[in-house]
Amino acid sequence: MSKERKLSIEVIGGIILFTAAVAAIVVNNSWLSPYYHMLETVYAGVSIGNFALQKNLVHWINDGFMALYFLLVGLEIKREFVGGTLSSKSNIIIPAIVALFGLLVPALIYFLINQHNPNYIDGWAIPTATDIAFTLGILALLGSRIPTSLKILVTTIAIFDDIAAIVIIAAFYTSNLSLISLFAALICIVVLICMNRLGVRKLAPFMIVGVIMWLCVLQSGVHATLAGVALALTIPHTEKNSPLLKLEHSLNPWIIFMVLPLFAFANAGISFSGMNLSHLVHPVSLGIILGLFLGKQIGIFISLYLFSKTKYFTIGRQLSMGQLYGIGLVCGIGFTMSLFIGTLAFATPELMNMVKVGVLGGSLISGFAGYLVLRKCCK
Repeated sequence: MSKERKLSIEVIGGIILFTAAVAAIVVNNSWLSPYYHMLETVYAGVSIGNFALQKNLVHWINDGFMALYFLLVGLEIKREFVGGTLSSKSNIIIPAIVALFGLLVPALIYFLINQHNPNYIDGWAIPTATDIAFTLGILALLGSRIPTSLKILVTTIAIFDDIAAIVIIAAFYTSNLSLISLFAALICIVVLICMNRLGVRKLAPFMIVGVIMWLCVLQSGVHATLAGVALALTIPHTEKNSPLLKLEHSLNPWIIFMVLPLFAFANAGISFSGMNLSHLVHPVSLGIILGLFLGKQIGIFISLYLFSKTKYFTIGRQLSMGQLYGIGLVCGIGFTMSLFIGTLAFATPELMNMVKVGVLGGSLISGFAGYLVLRKCCK
């Protein structure tokens, strides 16, 4: 895929994602609201012999379709580690540390605001995420203004951010475990690894075992999307006719044009019924907004600034302070991953509404400010 086409897809994908979120808000605050809530009240299922699986439409989107998104994320991470930017050790340490500070500071801000209310504290990880699709979409809007080194640095930080999000979901947002289902999922992983080692290059066997593993993980208490990551890490990546690249290129348009917009539409629909300006300073909303906008820029910019004073800062050596600050701002666009973690942290509609207010508010402010700063500093 040419760079020009990839840039245009990133821009279009970002626009579609934003449009889907706006459409969800409009629909949920109009006469169509009852139809919007059918996403939660309408159930669909599959049945094979004695096995039956029933979920509402939102769960199918969040547990099913988003597993494909995490599969794509896993493929991109593996590609970068095997033969991409992260295959060089010098390109790993600094972005990893920067991403860590970009996680810790937002989490600390949220914790300080919500520490006295145990009902809210589970949302600490919501403002730690960076939406790589939206962030790269902002950079793509600026076109040739953006130096290649800046885009590489942002992408690398976002990749480590995704890795951190995966670890957080697995470690902190796991319900009661079913050891039998978890053991069955581990057997599937062993089978996938063996197929990789034995030189299987057809994607079909991997996908079949991957679906079985997803079903096992779904029943295990570990969030089902992590099955996508586990599957991705076992897909072979070779120099010629790479199955990993083939799958990544096949998935990419489906994720950008269907899965992410569908997720945004199903989860971004804030209800303004009974809301007022005080909801913006609700501890959950405020913690997320300040975490994304202030926490991300503080954690990422300060760490980037400190590293820029050393000889080890090879990726962003030519970047100005303004450009580094712009990176900190655009990394505050949490959206997809923040909303996703929010669905795991809170179950009540009231708190989820606060999550949506915080995520959309913090992401919009960060994205707009980051765009303006980078537009001024990248000429």
